[in-house]
Amino acid sequence: MTRAEFEKVFYSMYGLEDKSPSGYFAPGRVNLIGEHTDYNGGYVFPCSLSFGTYLLIRPNKRGTFRFASTNFSFTAEIGKHRIREKVDNEWVNYPLGIVNEMISRRVSLKGADFLYHGDIPNGAGLSSSASIEVVTAYALNDLSGKHISNLEIVKLSQHAENAFVGMNCGIMDQFAVAMGRAGKAVFLNCNTLDYELVPLELKDYRLVITNTNKERKLTDSKYNERRAECEQAVKYLQKGKPIRNLGELSLAEFESLAHLIPDETIFRRARHVVSEDARVLEAVATLRDGNLEHFGKLMYASHDSLRDDYEVTGIELDTLVNGARKIEGVIGSRMTGAGFGGCTVSLVHQDRIQQFRDKLGLFYHQKTGLEATFYVAEVRDGMQKWE
Repeated sequence: MTRAEFEKVFYSMYGLEDKSPSGYFAPGRVNLIGEHTDYNGGYVFPCSLSFGTYLLIRPNKRGTFRFASTNFSFTAEIGKHRIREKVDNEWVNYPLGIVNEMISRRVSLKGADFLYHGDIPNGAGLSSSASIEVVTAYALNDLSGKHISNLEIVKLSQHAENAFVGMNCGIMDQFAVAMGRAGKAVFLNCNTLDYELVPLELKDYRLVITNTNKERKLTDSKYNERRAECEQAVKYLQKGKPIRNLGELSLAEFESLAHLIPDETIFRRARHVVSEDARVLEAVATLRDGNLEHFGKLMYASHDSLRDDYEVTGIELDTLVNGARKIEGVIGSRMTGAGFGGCTVSLVHQDRIQQFRDKLGLFYHQKTGLEATFYVAEVRDGMQKWE
């Protein structure tokens, strides 16, 4: 949708009035490696994508907040007396949570009209929720002249999803959406928030995202259960070392303390997190050395751990990765995101992309009865004004 087409929809909903809306954009993200480590204070390695969420916003004189999207039929008009109330389980809770975060920071908000358009596949696990949150926070910050830092935008966006929406997510998604840069991946320590932009030099290979198109709702999944299991693992391990989260342990330290975890399931959850942290460190070093073949092997190892120890893959994601292993020109593949559906990300030689689509699409349909969707990912800048 072009800017002119989007504005036409905006005016049809909210009227012309005497002022044009301001435009903003925040991307989706794909995580190359480092899954379910962010809320455990570990390492992640995501990048921001060329598709994401567009927002047109204009202050209004009604003193209310009006929300609409080209992607959903549900709309809402919310007065200030109801601004702190959730709206059932609707999508508007994501921007509404941001409005509340801004008000808590004494940003003066008298009312505004919001219209969103997203080209992130819905439910694919590419952070459509974080994209909505960050674009809303960035827009309100810009329009108010409050000068909230980019890092604070990341933090308040995560807090909105945790406290208002009720999804106990880590900080990776919001961080990648806000801080990502074209041609680079974000190497982030989720415990300290220290980060580095690492050149993503893939040579003749491309990132191909494959959507399972399995319907899922993350808040209905076992995501919060996994987080609770990791917190229980920390309690067991604290008998041997005073840690706050699993990300503080090296693989060797974990192996020396593993006997303190009496529950086999809790042990496997913790083993995934600590070993995944080690894989991220190795993967970043490998990418810097230009050894894409080994980077791909680490992607496969990550998926195997998510399947066997963390148990968040499922037949759809496993089928895609198993199929990718057998296709010439593919050097790595893994699930990305929270799991239970969503997407895989694969490293595919640019001359084999069509073959990859054809063969994997057929294999996946034969095994699951579903049709996969493929996207060749372009790595682009994070949040920005949309002129």
